[in-house]
Amino acid sequence: MRIAIIGQQAFGASVLEAFIKRGDEIAGVFCAPEKAGAKPDPLRLAAEKEGLKVFQFPSLKGEPAKQALKQLDVELGVMAYVLQFAPQDFVNIPKHGMIQYHPSLLPLYRGPSSINWPIIKGDRQTGLTIFRPDDGLDEGPVILQKTAAIGPDDTLGSVYFNHLFPLGVEAMLEAADLVVAGKHQEIVQDENRASYEGWCKDKEAQINWHAHIDQIYNLIRGCDPAPGAWTTIGGIKVRIYETRKHPVRRFEDVRGKPGEICAIGEKGASIIVQGGQVELIKVKPEGGAKMSAAEFFTKIGFDIGNALTDPLPLPEAA
Repeated sequence: MRIAIIGQQAFGASVLEAFIKRGDEIAGVFCAPEKAGAKPDPLRLAAEKEGLKVFQFPSLKGEPAKQALKQLDVELGVMAYVLQFAPQDFVNIPKHGMIQYHPSLLPLYRGPSSINWPIIKGDRQTGLTIFRPDDGLDEGPVILQKTAAIGPDDTLGSVYFNHLFPLGVEAMLEAADLVVAGKHQEIVQDENRASYEGWCKDKEAQINWHAHIDQIYNLIRGCDPAPGAWTTIGGIKVRIYETRKHPVRRFEDVRGKPGEICAIGEKGASIIVQGGQVELIKVKPEGGAKMSAAEFFTKIGFDIGNALTDPLPLPEAA
């Protein structure tokens, strides 16, 4: 089939490569312009490597974007990780319209951080949806869905790269075939089941050490690797990555107060929270590199019994 790819980043590049590999004709690629100082867009690089036409319009709502797509004369538009708004008079240009990827089981988790929130909320299942884009945000009729389990220790990274990324590439190929062959169904989303969550950014990723162990653990893994759950330790902003949780079973096992260090091992350090202890494995202080939590606490002079809110120890007099 003759298609146009609209998207960006590694997912967009992988979708492009998958269609090329099986012999489809890519008439052109649309991707957002890179911001000043940003890394090159992998989709743009992949398209240029193949010698394809690349369009980088600041907006898909303008006449230049519409005319460019019309001139390509494609059967289908494939939207692979698109953050630009695509109006109906753009998406309806291809003969068979467009299909779009979204990493959740729509109508659940509409919005831009749809992988983070199910993990943060402790869900055990997520998935992906291929749907028809309309003027709403992730509201168009569903063509295809795939489910993926969320394990108790999965992170944003493992759910995406091990499941939603590869499944999504396969699903885009499958949905494209169904649509062009006229064998697809379009199921209207049930608004009574719908939910929308905005961005999961720094404000949402701050850890409250007085929260329950499950809330803290889910927040950390739902923000790993991005945006990175964070806290202040001795006045230093620190992002938390690899962790383990250790629930307490009996009152006799409770030691100290929430936010205190209760153990430091060879690599990790355990923090007391409601319902148990959260063991920090990898941390990244602001302006520094990732390191083991044990190394970090040794470096700043913290030990068992210190609260994360304590000031840094004063240097010893010479």
